[in-house]
Amino acid sequence: MKKDDRIIRYRAAERINHWIVAISFVLLALSGLGFLFPSFNWLMNVLGTPQLARILHPFIGVTMFAAFMLMFFRYWHHNLVNKEDLLWARNIHKIALNQEVGDTGRYNFGQKCVFWAAIISLLLLLLSGIAIWRPWFASAFSIPLIRAALLVHSLSAVGLILVIMVHVYAALWVKGTLTAMVEGWVTAAWAEKHHPRWYREQRNRSTQQEKRP
Repeated sequence: MKKDDRIIRYRAAERINHWIVAISFVLLALSGLGFLFPSFNWLMNVLGTPQLARILHPFIGVTMFAAFMLMFFRYWHHNLVNKEDLLWARNIHKIALNQEVGDTGRYNFGQKCVFWAAIISLLLLLLSGIAIWRPWFASAFSIPLIRAALLVHSLSAVGLILVIMVHVYAALWVKGTLTAMVEGWVTAAWAEKHHPRWYREQRNRSTQQEKRP
């Protein structure tokens, strides 16, 4: 494949940031399920021992939140909903048949939903996690509030796991998507098919750069 047929979608720093979030999520999801369900207690061993998991889990959670916030500030403006997204949503049945609809920018409506659902879940997880974090912060809150925080934390965690499952499935389903986050590039054909407006923007930018003396 010629280099001219490739379009850079994610720089190295962006990919590293993404994989920090991804690895943190896996560790948190597995250890969290171990906390939540007695039959899954063995999953806590992913962080060494159950005792060590209880210490490391909240610190990894803060790491994941901080890394995702870097992604949030970098991509939020690409995830604002517009009229093309409404067209995409109305034709979801065509999307399921791998038929692209509308003049999609850098992210389609499905990706935007995942983005906003993830940030809402992470905010709830952070706030509720602080309230139940022993021995650092839990003592500052009442028992009823801690119980409520435990419920919010558990429901938010399950919600985030479901959101990430959809995200992973979509990345595997659309051929060429995974390459973008592993190697950083996509083919011009992939970009033109799945994100035509973003493709034109990249081509116009490239043309302008070539015209500069």
